Amino acid sequence: MAVNEKVSEILEKQINEELFSSYFYLAIADYFEDRGLKGFANWYMIQTKEELDHAMAIRRYLLDNDYTPTLEAIAKPTVHFENDLAALKAGLAHEEHVTECIHNCVHVAHSVHDIRTMRMLDWFVQEQGEEETNARDMITDMELFGGDPKGLFGLDREYQARTYKQLTALPL
Repeated sequence: MAVNEKVSEILEKQINEELFSSYFYLAIADYFEDRGLKGFANWYMIQTKEELDHAMAIRRYLLDNDYTPTLEAIAKPTVHFENDLAALKAGLAHEEHVTECIHNCVHVAHSVHDIRTMRMLDWFVQEQGEEETNARDMITDMELFGGDPKGLFGLDREYQARTYKQLTALPL
């Protein structure tokens, strides 16, 4: 059964959002790399890869449901951060934006009674909750410990330990 036209359109937009997110997090990783904070850069490089995985998962879902997505141009992220905390806050604001986009996808799928897509999107809803929590925790850690060079060093080491786990399929 092919995906409903409204659902396919919103999921195509979400693919673009996820690809932009990957690009956006690459810009944040570059900011931290320039600052010499390789752990923070590592964190955002992993975010970059995860967002690409998310785009590919939605693409695969559409393909598996008899719809070939049309890819659109990816906007250039225009970012300039005054400090490390501003970069982290931009990350949280972006995650909140992506959450709204995912919720919109769920709303469209619900409006046309597309249970299969709603079920697929459940994973993304849960993932966004985790992403927002992680972003908030990074902000809290920076506010508590980032003002001290030893504290910033410790946070950077902690984030350097994060490893990438490729999403090979949505766990449905």
